[in-house]
Amino acid sequence: MGETDDLLEQLTDLRHSLHREAELSGHEVETASMMHKYFSACHPDEIHEGLGGNGLAVVFHAPERKPGPAVMLRAELDALPLFETGDLPWTSQNLGRAHKCGHDGHMAILAGVARRLQTYPPLSGSVILLLQPAEETGTGALALLADARFQALKPQWIFALHNLPGYPAWSILTREGAFAAGSVGVRIIINGTTSHAAYPEQGKSPDLAMAEIVTGLVNLVNPDNDSLALVTVVHARLGEQAFGISPGDAEILATLRADQNKVLQELKIRAAALSKKVAQQYDLALEIEYCEEFPVTMNDPAAVQAICQVAADLDLDVESPDESPFRWSEDFGLLTEWATHGAMFGLGAGLDHPVLHGPNYDFNDELILPGVTILERICRQIQAE
Repeated sequence: MGETDDLLEQLTDLRHSLHREAELSGHEVETASMMHKYFSACHPDEIHEGLGGNGLAVVFHAPERKPGPAVMLRAELDALPLFETGDLPWTSQNLGRAHKCGHDGHMAILAGVARRLQTYPPLSGSVILLLQPAEETGTGALALLADARFQALKPQWIFALHNLPGYPAWSILTREGAFAAGSVGVRIIINGTTSHAAYPEQGKSPDLAMAEIVTGLVNLVNPDNDSLALVTVVHARLGEQAFGISPGDAEILATLRADQNKVLQELKIRAAALSKKVAQQYDLALEIEYCEEFPVTMNDPAAVQAICQVAADLDLDVESPDESPFRWSEDFGLLTEWATHGAMFGLGAGLDHPVLHGPNYDFNDELILPGVTILERICRQIQAE
């Protein structure tokens, strides 16, 4: 078995171990510990723990600290609150927690980059391997940026990849400008007063207000809008499950999504104005909360050019995403704003590969070594210039 085969076997075993120990956002203690152990064996120059919670940053410097750009590569620590189907030997041992987005594979790829850097250090500057906590909830990047120790690592360049089912295996998907949509969750709470269900007029039910707000949210977006603007009502609850009580409260959850931060802000303003108008009309109290905010992930042209050049050198197909941008969201957008140059790209996982966040999804291990090579080449190309 050759060196490449040995590395693939090692990284695949690591990926499967990470999959078994899947942990949710903000609780990635064991995952971070496993990765710390692996990275330590690669003898980096620096390891920074507990960044923004459970984050981990591993730094490799060029020999004799030769000056040059710092390049950061990011992967994610957290899993999803999902049950998985199938009988994989590496099925998650934590019930209701599973790596159904492929973050276990992304971590294995960074582990492979660390092995390469152990043998072949950066040509100049430094390479920083970042394992970010809490990506799925949109709080991880914010927590990192609030951490002075992380700020001190600020790179000139930052990159991240994401496996993408539905595209040819090993194809590269990227574009300049908006790559992934921004989104925000809005929670609308309407409060009235309960009464006996036989005498609803004695209370103040939010039933009609709830119906109007849900309908208004669904129709909030102009279908002729050229840019992406989407409102999805994901949950609605009215009162309690009791036939004898006229409801006194209601709750609506919706996701607002757009390909421009300005448009996303406009959606927030319009959703709030709609809710306030209806609540006032029915003389009801109103609360509005926002959560899981993800900015638009914007790709810098120079960073995209670096990705495309490496793809060409490796004879990999580069495609523009079918969706421009992708509708899903990523808090990586905060990090691309922070660094001088930054970009995210997709790595095709196979046309028929199970979809992300699906119960039967599992990361395609055949992507590990190509992912390692692509990220390593990006760093060396930038640092050789």
